Amino acid sequence: MASANPGGCVLAFDFGTRRIGVAVGETNVGLAHPLATIAAATRDQWLPAVRALVTEWRPALLVVGLPLHADGVPHAMTGQARRFAHELERRFGVPVELCDERFTTQSASSALEESGIRGRRQKASRDQVAAQLILQDYLDRRRTA
Repeated sequence: MASANPGGCVLAFDFGTRRIGVAVGETNVGLAHPLATIAAATRDQWLPAVRALVTEWRPALLVVGLPLHADGVPHAMTGQARRFAHELERRFGVPVELCDERFTTQSASSALEESGIRGRRQKASRDQVAAQLILQDYLDRRRTA
């Protein structure tokens, strides 16, 4: 995975086995925004959608959320997210950074609830809001580094 801090557009991914949340941000502005939710269970399903986003946004960097247990210990999804990140870097030639994503889905659900979106209605946007939280954390840490 990349260790450089390129400037410009950044796409972030909250990888899941059924849905992938996507957010977009700009390193100079330092703000992340929810972008899309890709409903896809296989590479053949998510790859065209990710390719279209990479083509449209031309990011300088991709950020992938790294799921870990609350105590920081890896679990089965950790390896899947790492493989997803490697696949992105290999396919698109864009540097990829991994970012701790502990509690982002719960935080996304809480944020949506506070805005009046509850229960099943959250499904459509929860993953992209989680990706936004992952990216915002990355941008905030980058700014203070």
